[in-house]
Amino acid sequence: MTTSHDVLVVGGVGIDTIVQVPSLTLPAADSLHVPAIRDYVAHTGNGVALGCLALQLRTKFIDFIGADRQAELILARYQERGLDFSHLVHDSGTRRSVNLIDPQGRRLSMYDGRHPYELRMPREFYLPHLSAARHAHLSIMHWVRELYDDAQALGVSTSTDLHDWDGENPHHLDFALRSELVFVGAAALGERVGGVMARIVRDGRARAVVAMAGERGSYLLARGDEAPRHFPCAPLPRPVVDSNGAGDSFVAAFLAAWLRGAPLELAMRHGAVGGAFACGWHGTHERFIGPHELALQVA
Repeated sequence: MTTSHDVLVVGGVGIDTIVQVPSLTLPAADSLHVPAIRDYVAHTGNGVALGCLALQLRTKFIDFIGADRQAELILARYQERGLDFSHLVHDSGTRRSVNLIDPQGRRLSMYDGRHPYELRMPREFYLPHLSAARHAHLSIMHWVRELYDDAQALGVSTSTDLHDWDGENPHHLDFALRSELVFVGAAALGERVGGVMARIVRDGRARAVVAMAGERGSYLLARGDEAPRHFPCAPLPRPVVDSNGAGDSFVAAFLAAWLRGAPLELAMRHGAVGGAFACGWHGTHERFIGPHELALQVA
């Protein structure tokens, strides 16, 4: 099959408002003086798409945005970066979140999820893009699950990031069980992480499940493995200032290696380096590791 894109990223752009706070536990006060508050083009699909683009994958991104100032920021950013972005406008507006960041770079994200539950992307809009892709990364918006049947029929491989899934919330199950590569945050799973990874492989289509555990590294369970394998985090090239976007950068670097034929173990090393790189920059998705620097750090 002839393809125009290595990766189609579906859903997941918005605006992050970043607030640096002395602690994620805020005082009971009427006001709190903080450093300059800034807005960034952000969210998970944005991070994966720009990360893949920086690693020289042919990348396409599709999503809903609003007719508002936030959408103008997104379109200007993508024009500047050269990201191929096609969108539909919805009157609920562009998604937003407010992220509190403490001095250690940890975050608390408050996401507005403003798009209505009944929202659907028309098949005639997404199908030409899906048909032209080698791989589709599907963000966990409700409407995105509608693409799985077509992706499977077309033979397009799929991945998703479940983020802070607790292993129970039914919203995530279609994404967990129908994707061939599944990424998930380990923090909310705690000691259940191995069992949840095993369930995804046992009950779903996953070739591999990756649990990202921040400074504790990451875990890989490939189909046929008896237990998850642990991978250490990569050395930090800069001091940690902001963990926003680290998971998305991990996913982008992993996909770039995997789509170029690297074994899963090497893709895990690429992901770890990509995630560590993101932690050294303020804001969400402001800097992405390039192929030369990634290769040097992996080596």
